[in-house]
Amino acid sequence: MAYYLAKFFLWLLGWKITSDFPKDKIKKCVFIVAPHTSYYDFIIGKLAFYFLKVETKIFIKKDLFKFPLGPILRSLGGVPVDRSRVRNIISQAVEMYNKYDTFYLTITPEGTRKYNANWKHGFYHIAQEAHVPIYFCFIDFKHKRGGIGPELKITGDIKKDFEVINEYYKKIGARHPEKFNLTPKPHEQQY
Repeated sequence: MAYYLAKFFLWLLGWKITSDFPKDKIKKCVFIVAPHTSYYDFIIGKLAFYFLKVETKIFIKKDLFKFPLGPILRSLGGVPVDRSRVRNIISQAVEMYNKYDTFYLTITPEGTRKYNANWKHGFYHIAQEAHVPIYFCFIDFKHKRGGIGPELKITGDIKKDFEVINEYYKKIGARHPEKFNLTPKPHEQQY
């Protein structure tokens, strides 16, 4: 049912969704989604994943899971996490990858809908420690297209890998272009 509703609403809104993701072969991965400059990103992104029949999870601070919001957030793929320490989130993510046979985690590396010069790189460490691939996802408001792109081949050199991320996302149009950093750098904090 979610597929048909998503297909209808995407058609109604004029969006085209594509995917290079081999979900029959990849059962665990991190999806990074950009740009993230408005609340509409979540709506279009969720519709796209329903359309592609890929059930993803998103980390949401545990404080928001009180009734009545908790059941709604869980139904949308929300997973409560303690965000008091970044290292703790990475450990929680790795535990979930180890616990489930299929687990797709969606992360917006910008971490905010505001302009961010230094993208968060917890997604990178999660993928490395859980031994799962990272796939590019995009929401291009300029061309009304979105979906899952290719895999980011992790080299272990985060600065070099962020150059690849820059190259991929520089052609994507944000809903609010002034809030989208087209030359993201990994945050300098070390773990």
